[in-house]
Amino acid sequence: MNAPGPPAEALAAAIVSPAVPPPEAFADPAAAVARLEELYAIACSFLVGRFRAALTEGRPPCRLRAFYPEIRFTVTSFAKVDTRLSFGHVTTPGTFATTVTRPDLFRSYLVQQIGLLMRNHGVPVTVCASATPMPVHFAVAEAPALAVPQEGVLAFAIRDVFDVPDLATTNDDIVNGIKPQNPDGSVPLAPFTAQRIDYSLARLSHYTATAAEHFQNHVLFTNYQFYVEEFEAYARAVLARGASGYTAFVGPGNGVITAPDETLPAPAKLPQMPSYHLKRADGQGITLVNIGVGPSNAKTATDHIAVLRPHAWLMVGHCAGLRNTQSLGDFVLAHAYLREDHVLDADLPVWVPIPALAEIQIALQEAVAEVTRLEGYELKRIMRTGTVATIDNRNWELRDQSGPVRRLSQSRAIALDMESATIAANGFRFRVPYGTLLCVSDKPLHGELKLPGMATEFYRTQVGRHLRIGIRAMERLRDMPLERIHSRKLRSFEETAFL
Repeated sequence: MNAPGPPAEALAAAIVSPAVPPPEAFADPAAAVARLEELYAIACSFLVGRFRAALTEGRPPCRLRAFYPEIRFTVTSFAKVDTRLSFGHVTTPGTFATTVTRPDLFRSYLVQQIGLLMRNHGVPVTVCASATPMPVHFAVAEAPALAVPQEGVLAFAIRDVFDVPDLATTNDDIVNGIKPQNPDGSVPLAPFTAQRIDYSLARLSHYTATAAEHFQNHVLFTNYQFYVEEFEAYARAVLARGASGYTAFVGPGNGVITAPDETLPAPAKLPQMPSYHLKRADGQGITLVNIGVGPSNAKTATDHIAVLRPHAWLMVGHCAGLRNTQSLGDFVLAHAYLREDHVLDADLPVWVPIPALAEIQIALQEAVAEVTRLEGYELKRIMRTGTVATIDNRNWELRDQSGPVRRLSQSRAIALDMESATIAANGFRFRVPYGTLLCVSDKPLHGELKLPGMATEFYRTQVGRHLRIGIRAMERLRDMPLERIHSRKLRSFEETAFL
């Protein structure tokens, strides 16, 4: 007689995971990243294969679990390194660790950051499987033909068999400075965990309708569709010239053109924040995101683009001019921000100053001078520097003017919009260099409201020039050494070694 098998409860409690290589120390950054890719592929392949089988065969007899790969790094000395760098080193002994996702997407970034650690401290990094389960939803994202159905569609509860996203551990505690240690006592090595990155990669695809691999390291944000049309025209022009280093133009739906006369495929419906990418082979091209109007969209876009670790992002949009001496079409270079957008108050209190970054400011001012052919004192005819106020009420003009106008005057604000301070504040929070160059499109305090006929003429003459200035500023930043752009002004007392 056969012995009775284990009860169903015991089978359900059993956990099956894929076999993975043991922890290994690496002194070569490229080899370390290759192992990260191997571990990630094993985990994804296991989860995708088992989930596909569960869709046809029913509930598996055990729990199925795979783990994110991890980088661990241990330093035993207080010896100082080159402290001119704002990243690439640690300041105290200890063990530092981070989980990793999509090492294929982040290959260049990982090789660079791991290489800096090795060079600055002279010790290897250890690569292994972490103790953090990979949610099946994120693994399945790597299999386009497969999708995780809504809860209740299958005959079993997905979370009884597979790990699912856990918002209790998917947060911004590291960048907000709330959680200085990992659960195992190690110190975070990077600003985002694998789960937080996967969460944002999924949201990016949803909101922008383009895959993460198309995003470039220099990001322009705008609040009007007119800039998109000019950006596509500019992209076609540089693709025609052929010697610019740009190789392709990508639009929502991942439509790609590589020649100026090709038709850009368009999705049936535009997403909430359509994104367009003028690509270079090294990722140093330019992405334009039309975030629309309002601080909520501005926060959403920057919350998720931040995980890609761009080298800079700039706001190039329209604003209300607040001074009678300004004219429609004048430029505003933000040196400070009055934050009344409120969407970041819980993450970054309003008493936190948002400093102007010298490298960004210089690049923008020089780009304005280059495009307009005005220099020095003459540049003041068309551009002012000062405080930009960002608010969350588009129809602020309809409120009792005594309160808002007094605050704007006391702050010395010269322009008002609904996105710039949000983008700058989130740049500060996420350690992404930021800047703002706006164009005056109306002067509501002086009776010049944005009306349809006037707007059409204004847009036709000003948008192209404004966009070219933003592009030239980004190209100037691209030519700077990375350590100059990523200022130490963006780093707090306890920082991650990874950028």
